[in-house]
Parts: sequence; C-alpha cells; structure tokens
Amino acid sequence: MADASGFGVGPAVVLLAAGVVAVPIFRRLGLGSVLGYLSAGLIIGPFGLGLFNDAEALLHIAELGVVLFLFIIGLEMRPSKLWKLRKQIFGLGAAQVLTCGALLTGVGVLAGLAPAVAAVAAMGFVLSSTAVIMQMLEEEGDKAEPEGQRAIAILLLEDLAIVPLLALVALWAAFNGQAAEASMPFWQSAGIAIGALAALIAAGRWLLDPFFGLIARAGAREVLTAAALLVVLGSALFMQTAGLSMAMGAFLAGVLLSESSFRHQLEADIEPFRGILLGLFFLSVGMSLNLTIVFSEGQLVLGGVLAFMIVKAIGIYGIARAAHSDHRAATHRAALFAQGGEFAFVLYAAALAVGLFDARISAIMTAIVILSMALTPLVLIAQKRMRRDAPVSMEGIDKAEDLRGRVLFIGFGRFGQVASQALLSRRVELALIETDVEMIRAAANFGFKIHYGDGTRLDVLHASGAATAEAILVCVEKPEIADQIVALCKAEFPLAQLYVRSFDRGHALRLIQAGVDFQIRETFESALVFSEAVLTGLGFEEEDAREAIAEVRERDEQRVELELVGGLTAGRVLLRGNMVTPEPEPFFPRARSAAPADS
Repeated sequence: MADASGFGVGPAVVLLAAGVVAVPIFRRLGLGSVLGYLSAGLIIGPFGLGLFNDAEALLHIAELGVVLFLFIIGLEMRPSKLWKLRKQIFGLGAAQVLTCGALLTGVGVLAGLAPAVAAVAAMGFVLSSTAVIMQMLEEEGDKAEPEGQRAIAILLLEDLAIVPLLALVALWAAFNGQAAEASMPFWQSAGIAIGALAALIAAGRWLLDPFFGLIARAGAREVLTAAALLVVLGSALFMQTAGLSMAMGAFLAGVLLSESSFRHQLEADIEPFRGILLGLFFLSVGMSLNLTIVFSEGQLVLGGVLAFMIVKAIGIYGIARAAHSDHRAATHRAALFAQGGEFAFVLYAAALAVGLFDARISAIMTAIVILSMALTPLVLIAQKRMRRDAPVSMEGIDKAEDLRGRVLFIGFGRFGQVASQALLSRRVELALIETDVEMIRAAANFGFKIHYGDGTRLDVLHASGAATAEAILVCVEKPEIADQIVALCKAEFPLAQLYVRSFDRGHALRLIQAGVDFQIRETFESALVFSEAVLTGLGFEEEDAREAIAEVRERDEQRVELELVGGLTAGRVLLRGNMVTPEPEPFFPRARSAAPADS
C-alpha cells in the first residue's frame, strides 16, 4: 500500500475509513468536515503513518472533486443570474485580487524575497481555495444568501486570474533570463483562451441540450450519467488545454446547462461523485503537507502563515467596507477568504519549472498555503464566537420606555410580522419589542417602529405597556424563553389575554397547563393547508379534502387531551368544546403503518 497510484482495494478502504472516522468526529466537535479530511490525510499520508507515499498523484485525481463541485454551482447560476453578478465578479473580485496581491507582495519583499519571487508567492496565496470556501458556505447554508453570492463571484474572478498569472510567470522568468525558448507570447495564449471560451459557449448553447435529448431517448439511465460526466470532464479538459483552469470549464458547462430540461437529472447524477471526490481532494491536500519542511523551517513557515493570512484579511476587510458591506459581513468575508488555495499549487509549480522558484521556496510556500487552508475552519469558528460575544451597537435603537398599545408583541420575527398584518389593517394600536438588533433595523426600513426589550424582564414588560395591554402576543422563537414570559405575564398581568406561538406538541401542552388563552404550533396549521392543497391537486373533491384535514385536526386534539389527562393533569380538559373521552379513536387510520410525526 505504499503507492496511491495503484488504486487497489486496500488504498480505497483506507481512504474511505479515514473520511468516515474523522469527519463525524470533527463535525461533532464543531470544527467542520474540511478540517476532518485534512487531519485524516495528514495522519495516513507520507509524513504520518506512511500508508500513502505519492500524495501528488492522488491530488491530481482528487481535483476532479473541485471540478464537479464547480459544475453543480454552475447549474445553479443561470446566465441571467450570472449577468447580474458581473459587477461583483469584475469589480469586487478584481479589486480584492489586486489589493491583496500588492499587500502580500510587500510582505514578501520585506521578508527578503526578490520582487518577482515575492509577487508570484503573493499572487498564489491571493487565489483562495474554491473547495474550502464552497464547502464552508454549503455547511453554513449561506450559498444562496447575498454574501454567499458575492463570495462565488470573487471565486470566479480568481479562477479567471490564473490565466494572466501563468503568463506573468513566464514573462517574469524571461526578464530574468530563465524562460523556456518555447514559451508562448501572452497575446497568443490570451487569444487561445478567448477562442476556447467562445467555442465552449457555442457548443453549450446549440449542442448540449440536443445531445442529452438523444441520450435520454435511448432509455439507458447509466448512459445518461456517463454522458453527464463526459460533458463535465470534457469541458474541464478542453479549458485546461487552452490554458484556463479545469474548474472554469466545468463551471461554464454547468451555466450553459442551467436552463436545460435535464438540469435536475444532471445534478442528481453528478452529486454522489462530487461529494466523494471533494472529500478525496481534502484528504490528498492533508497528505501533501511536508512536515519535514514545517519542522526544519518552522519559524519561517509559521511566520509566513500568520503574516500572509493577517495581511490578506486586512485587505479583504478594507475592500469589503469600501464596497459598502457592514462590519459583520466584512469580517466574515475576511475570515472566509484569508487562506491560500489549490491554484497556488499550479502557479508555484509553474514558477519552479521556469526556475523562478527554487525547491526550498516552493516547498515553504506550499506548506504555508496548506496550513492556511487547514486553519480556515478554526478562523471562522473564532470569528463567529467573537461576533457573538462582541457588544452590539445600539446606535439608532430605542429601548422600550412608556409604550402604550392595545396589543403588545414580544418578538417580531417572521411569525410576528405575519401575525401583525391583519391587526394593522384594522388599525389596532401595537407596541412591538424585540431583542434582535438587526431585525429591528431591518424592520425600520419597512416602516415598523420596534423597540429593544427583553420580554423575560418584568421592568421591560412594564415599560412596554403590558399592564394596560388588552392582549400580549408571545412570538419568540425559543420555547424556553416563551415559557418564562408566559409565567411572568400570568403572575403579573392576569387580566391581559395571552396568545403564544408554540414550538411543538410538548410545548403546546406546557402552555395549556400554564393557562394561556390561545396557543398554536408554528407549523401545524400551515402544514394542514399544504396537505389539503396536495389532496385537491391529486384530484380529490374539495369537500373530501376538507374532511380529511378535519379528521387530522380532531385526532391531534384527542391526542393532546389524552396526554394532558394521562400524564400531565388530572380531571377533564375542555378543548374546542370537545370533552375528553375515555377511549378516543386511533390518532391515525388503522390501515396506515406510518408513525405519527409531531408537529
């Protein structure tokens, strides 16, 4: 098992076992899957247990994971959506690359490197890791958010930047008398790249959809999967041959197929390969960390990691703020992009090939990039904790004081906002308090005046007008917080009607015990309406669908009554006018075997 290039069953088992063991542990510790894969790769690699000696060969294969990842991202980026991001790609992305490149070049020169060497080292580190950033965005659920879209736009520009950077390596080497005689002029390489892009776009627009239609009519599912892989890998290889990156080719193929009728089928076919190969990529990056260099050049490597990451983060933060991002978004982007990436390996290999880098500089810079990739999950965790612990600015936020309203809202998130609309339409006077400062500021943009106030504090409730309110609406998201507010309101403001958003059946039972006037589970009624629409859509009569929903609601009421009587309260409970019966009907029809799901 000394060589990963053999691709026997033994190496495959070791790789799968490493990922299966490490990733769940690291995710349970809150460190993320990326750090789990990197650590596992380090352990089984040539500088750990020595189960694999050729990490570079494995890395070349595992890069297909990044290629497939970019293809799936492309499927989600329709051309119209990509056009909307053009300013962020060529404006924000270019500004970040050029600013950080200049700053890091200065760091390299101060460290004693020649200007050309420092510039190549800096620009390699500027190209952030697409694999790491996309994986972190996916785990955080931020990929579709505005900030996630900006991150994708910057990554696209960085992918494009590899072409002029490789040309500059040859140019810098030529000035130093080190260029190969057969090196291509920049104008020629740029022309080939542009021509390849045009050819791929033309093929995608006029050939891909008919091609998949022809394959689909053959009726062989496995052939359609093979065709999807052929298009992705073929596009990637075509772009690489033209001097662009494989990831860019795969991304463009995805964009061109994003409006195809086969889009969802392609995504389902590619997804399993993407996940496995991307994990393999992180494993191979972990194996590539040369611990001999880290220990022998420890001061230089660790100093380089800290200096490059800190200076790059400062540059990213400055660009983000100049682009009108707030402090929170700017710090998150700085933490997310502060590392080097996989394209640095390509750039450093090119610099080594033309003699611009010597073997020592190449090994040190590669180690710096890999360590920065490994540190990214930890940096993000630290940034989140600092953001959580940092004092929130109260500028422009009014605290609850001498409020008066016929109805007092405690919590004004999505639930409270919807609940308020009918009241506002009838000009009911509302007093609104909330603890989320960002929510207060966002609501102000829509004409809502919300005051800052913690509903679990008696003095805040008095200041919010709870003593004179006819109704108190508890719309907070956390059930334990709602319980505290209910207990306080029942004890101090017994004349006010108490309406509460409940979380699940258990929470609803607690609220009924507490004696609230009305409670509703946050998803129960919407799920019933949803289910009724499904029944009518399937062709059931509207009356039949309404009866089915009424049966579900009745069984749920019976279950609540039974649980109250059986384990929570004594005596009879009156709910919606129905007295508790000793032997209620089954909660679900006997003909069905599905277990009842709590709402």
